[in-house]
Amino acid sequence: MKFEGIYTPLITPHREDGSIDRDAFVAHIENLIAAGVHGLINGGSTGEYYAQSMDERIEMATLAKEAIGGRVPLMVGTVAIRLEDSITMAEAAAKIGAECILVGSPPYSVPTERENALNALAIDRAADLPIMLYNYPGRMGINMGEEFLDRVGRSRNFCAIKESSGDINRVHLLARDYPHIQMSCGMDDQALEFFAWGGQSWVCGGSNFLPAEHIALWKACVVEGNFAKGRRIMSAMMPLMRVLEQGGKFIQCIKHGVEMNGYLAGPPRPPLKGLNKDDKRQLEQVVRVLKRTVAEIEAE
Repeated sequence: MKFEGIYTPLITPHREDGSIDRDAFVAHIENLIAAGVHGLINGGSTGEYYAQSMDERIEMATLAKEAIGGRVPLMVGTVAIRLEDSITMAEAAAKIGAECILVGSPPYSVPTERENALNALAIDRAADLPIMLYNYPGRMGINMGEEFLDRVGRSRNFCAIKESSGDINRVHLLARDYPHIQMSCGMDDQALEFFAWGGQSWVCGGSNFLPAEHIALWKACVVEGNFAKGRRIMSAMMPLMRVLEQGGKFIQCIKHGVEMNGYLAGPPRPPLKGLNKDDKRQLEQVVRVLKRTVAEIEAE
């Protein structure tokens, strides 16, 4: 499977009591598909999978597949502390007809590279679907290093990696030594660098509420090969990246951004709390400037 374009990790809209608003979820999917995103991910951390029961995770993946109706690929997240739960999600993804799965390291347990590879290979056997790996040592506690990549590379299903380490040397390593594993941007403030080193896709939470602007950067760099234009768009996006990636309020910002567009997102589930007025005001100001600047660049 070839991963190209903007892949949006879907939020999960909640009512004030924390229950899931399924109608709002479907409406959000429709909005994103209409906006032109290239793929959707259900069950990522942006969707608060960690705060959901296994039944809820499977139900939302199934609902996403039904709502998408084959118009864009659906990737289902499988990350869990227990291997059994990851296998359950992988099996569910295959059963509902998802196009691919997202496989990360099990949080907290800190396995060795060999143990982590065996964990990923067990998830692979459960689904037999194309896999995008998810390397996020800041959350998982470990890095998907060379031993891990060499071991999982024995399966043809491991065809991409969402690299979220923030270490630019990892981009160089993947581009030079693992060209058979497609590199997908998972660190938003490095999107330009990923594209310059051959990345063709971007998994970006901000595309939940700014799909056009994220598509514009991808298109400038990957489709048009116009990195001068890409640098200007990326420069305009950097204030947004600073707001999203700093302060531990990533999900809250994404959800408020969705509501700025007129779609229900609701509060995050505990332990997270919603944004305060100052945080909302800061995000709204950054978004206004970003939209105006990118529109001007696109109009030239």
